[in-house]
Amino acid sequence: MGLHAGLRAHLGGGVTTVARAWAVTRKDGLRLGFTDHDRELVFDGLVFRVDTGLSALALQQGTGLSVDNTEALGALSDSAISEADIDAGRFDGAEVVAWLVNWADVDQRQVMFRGSIGDITRHGGAFQAELRGLTEALNRPVGRVFQAPCGAVLGDGACRFDMATPGYFWDGAVVATEGRRVLTLGALDQFDAGWFQRGRVRVLSGLAEGLHGTIKRDSWDGQSRTVELWTELRAEVVPGDLVRIEAGCDKRFDTCRLKFNNLLNFQGFPDIPEEDWMAIQPASSTETSGGSRR
Repeated sequence: MGLHAGLRAHLGGGVTTVARAWAVTRKDGLRLGFTDHDRELVFDGLVFRVDTGLSALALQQGTGLSVDNTEALGALSDSAISEADIDAGRFDGAEVVAWLVNWADVDQRQVMFRGSIGDITRHGGAFQAELRGLTEALNRPVGRVFQAPCGAVLGDGACRFDMATPGYFWDGAVVATEGRRVLTLGALDQFDAGWFQRGRVRVLSGLAEGLHGTIKRDSWDGQSRTVELWTELRAEVVPGDLVRIEAGCDKRFDTCRLKFNNLLNFQGFPDIPEEDWMAIQPASSTETSGGSRR
């Protein structure tokens, strides 16, 4: 794609008034703008701020399928990019669009980079973020795996089960916590023990709002429900915070049929032959029905 005609003419004039600007869109929908100019810029429905010291290293681009990449440097700021938000993973995978813009006429601008945030490191009061180009997605394996368990994620486009179905989730307040992995809830005696195992916890309020974790164990002692996560949440959860817990699936054929009544969307292959069948010894029998030879 060529440069914007007005920007190309401006760059060819000798004396230029250009700056760089970045728009960062987090997965929770929050959109932030930054610029290395000494004044705020406004375009694309966004205010590009100057108080973060954000800057970028040289952009490496290729014409093939190699990954375009660069890095962004900036200062941690409670009002923009905070240490707590980075620790909580709120910027992981955020979309990034970078422009070269004529700050004297912001209509003269050109997108120079489009991608996402990769690894983020912190040191002192600053951060350094890896920016990955759009071709990064081509490095991920795609396609289906032929296996007996279901290959879908509960509730995704392949599974199609509606996780808002009554009886498959619970919203309420946390009663007690042990670190960031163990949450104690109310009695929840309407659900069988283990109903939420392999399910998900979504935090609806508090410092960890928007974060989620996978449930390793779901136990009920007759008075309270305790769920233990596989990994710690990346922000603090305290008693009184609201959470949603969702039913879990062990990917088995019978679970899909009996627990979720969703057999038509089962994404596994329960009748696929096992390895011992492939290693069976050849025989001279003409029987080909799969039954025993007599």
